[in-house]
Amino acid sequence: MDAESTPDRLFTIAFVPGVTLAKWSKVWAERRPDLPLGFAPTPEAEQVRVLHDGEADVSFVRLPVDDAGLNVIPLYRETPVVMLPKEHELSLVESVTVAELAAEHLLQDPDSVPEWRDVADEIREGTRRPLPSIRTGDDAAELVAAGVGILIVPQSVARLYGRKDVIARPVTDVAESQIGLAWLEEHTTPDVEEFIGVVRGRTARSSRSPQEEPEKAPPKERKPKPKEKAKPFTPRPHRAPKKLGKGRNRGRGRS
Repeated sequence: MDAESTPDRLFTIAFVPGVTLAKWSKVWAERRPDLPLGFAPTPEAEQVRVLHDGEADVSFVRLPVDDAGLNVIPLYRETPVVMLPKEHELSLVESVTVAELAAEHLLQDPDSVPEWRDVADEIREGTRRPLPSIRTGDDAAELVAAGVGILIVPQSVARLYGRKDVIARPVTDVAESQIGLAWLEEHTTPDVEEFIGVVRGRTARSSRSPQEEPEKAPPKERKPKPKEKAKPFTPRPHRAPKKLGKGRNRGRGRS
């Protein structure tokens, strides 16, 4: 795209790994062709900073976050899963508990999964070794495939970095994570309000802010119907009484 065809303005969406924007992007494109979307894939460590630094209008964040100066709407919950090598013995079961993962090496900060931290052998015994260099989710998945350790992540993240040699199983006693939509309180613009409406499934009309509502024509004044003039009273003409007909017994005396 050359400089002449570059849009003057974009509505920029930041989003953490695992968030899928296709449905909302399609609705926005149909509803607001005048304002194209920009996309900013963002690691969780940067999910709030991009708002404060003005790099995004809204951000799909993985809760909880530091919400100082932010408005945050919770959207949906995510199932936690463990990523394991395909040959792992737990690949034979449908779901696992953290107790069954206590002997594993977690390729994450233990505080990010407190349920595992509280039962982990390497934490209790003080034998936890330093984490290897992990720059991306793909790097982490490759280490899982190599048998270096495990990951406990939301299911959407496991799908994003899925490989044929890595399997994922739900962890039944780890708390669900949650995705939310965040934006700066001071940046609650009509465009932001309309995007919130798109995410919440509102119709185009109900997503409009008050200032965008079309003005309704004032109701037409109804002219009162003129009252009919009372008609003057006209007395009915006097009619003569009817004459009685001649009866058969009229005028006869009594016998």
